[in-house]
Amino acid sequence: MFARAFLVLLLAGKASSFAVTTNTPTVTVPENAGADLACSYSADFGIPRIEWMYMDKSGSETLIFYEGQPTSKYTGRVEQYQGGLRFNKVTRQDNGNYTCAVYSSTGVIGKSVIKLIVQVAPSPPICGVPSSVTTGSRVVLTCFDKDGSPDCTYKWFKNQVPMPVDPSKIPAFQNSSYVLNPTDGTLVFPRVAKTDAGQYYCTAANGVGSPASCGALQMAVNDVNTGGIVAGVIVALLALGLLLFALWYANRKGYLPKKSESKPKVVYSQPPAGLDQEDGEFRQKSSFVV
Repeated sequence: MFARAFLVLLLAGKASSFAVTTNTPTVTVPENAGADLACSYSADFGIPRIEWMYMDKSGSETLIFYEGQPTSKYTGRVEQYQGGLRFNKVTRQDNGNYTCAVYSSTGVIGKSVIKLIVQVAPSPPICGVPSSVTTGSRVVLTCFDKDGSPDCTYKWFKNQVPMPVDPSKIPAFQNSSYVLNPTDGTLVFPRVAKTDAGQYYCTAANGVGSPASCGALQMAVNDVNTGGIVAGVIVALLALGLLLFALWYANRKGYLPKKSESKPKVVYSQPPAGLDQEDGEFRQKSSFVV
């Protein structure tokens, strides 16, 4: 009996609960197409006030609809209809999360979030490949596409051959040691070797349109020039030896100015009047009056 009463109360609480929902938590549309963001709410809200907010990837929020009117940034681009928000045309800048906030007259608030993905094909990515590196050094190759939406994934190629994420799985790359990140497009050689020299390029793809690639760039791997370093040290030592010899020779021949000998200064002071200079005692001198 108690369990039945508890179940009835539970169902009654659910029936009278305030709920805001959406049947399209993720909306994916091509750029320049229209988009509908659905938002529905339970009858408990009565005649509510509905607001829409936009949050970009950085977490910055912008108000879209307030008190039944679009804000200045969205005027002419959006309209609110019974059950949602409609864009007449979306751009890549509209990517992000949209919050439908429903306010009842009694102060109850309900929210639902819809993610909008605007499809944009990738453009040729910007690739960073150094032209010359030294064996044993850490080398980073970069690849980035600024236009693709959703975010692109990246693949690297060496001498026209696709590079696997795990080099140990492909015989052609088993002697290579690198870290390939398909999400951010970096290709890192912790200690680059002579065998890593070659032509490199990458492709960006996100499932929209065709993959885009940058032009191939040559990377040369050179040994450390130990002979040049040793030769440089020898030349520096010879130059220092010649300088010291020149200073010694010039000093011996008297070409360099000699330091003047300093003589001790003698300061003479006038003894006080009436002081005998012979024994340092005070003696009255004879005076003559004419």
